[in-house]
Amino acid sequence: MLNKILYISHALEAIVKFFGKIGAWLSIPLIFIIIFDIITRRFFILGSTKIQEMEWHLHTAIFLLALGFAYVKNSHVRIEIIREKYSPILKSIFEILGILFFLVPYTFMIIYYGFDFVSRSYNLNEVSSALTGLSHRWIIKSFIPLGMILLFLAGFSILIKNIAYLGFKFKKDKQNLKILLEKHPEFKETK
Repeated sequence: MLNKILYISHALEAIVKFFGKIGAWLSIPLIFIIIFDIITRRFFILGSTKIQEMEWHLHTAIFLLALGFAYVKNSHVRIEIIREKYSPILKSIFEILGILFFLVPYTFMIIYYGFDFVSRSYNLNEVSSALTGLSHRWIIKSFIPLGMILLFLAGFSILIKNIAYLGFKFKKDKQNLKILLEKHPEFKETK
């Protein structure tokens, strides 16, 4: 049963990683846009509001697409000085509690209000407040609920892995625990 649940975890991770890689690839056009903006502002004294807004939009898209990816890859910010003292079992319990009491309510709230935010922007045909800015503001606003959906999926995947780890550990299922530890070394004892 827990192995089937782990399959769901890996499928969710694959989705999150796919969008995270898309976010990473958006760095390339962002670099070229920034270089173009710097050259035209510095040497040709030309400034473009559209170019500058496109930089902001790409920064936003990269951040929101990579948020869940960072969580799945365990590269998000943590207080390691405090966390490293605990056993993997206690770390898993804290992770489960953090996901259930913080990540899930937060992402649900942002997703719920984010869709309303995007819907209003789309219905109003919202454009930039700058006269020469970008139109279709709803496109960038749609990355907010998308990013939170990806973060929720990442959190759900991590939740499943931690529940499976605790299940294997308490059932004393050494074979499945060994397989889990090979795929996810973050559960191994560090002492």
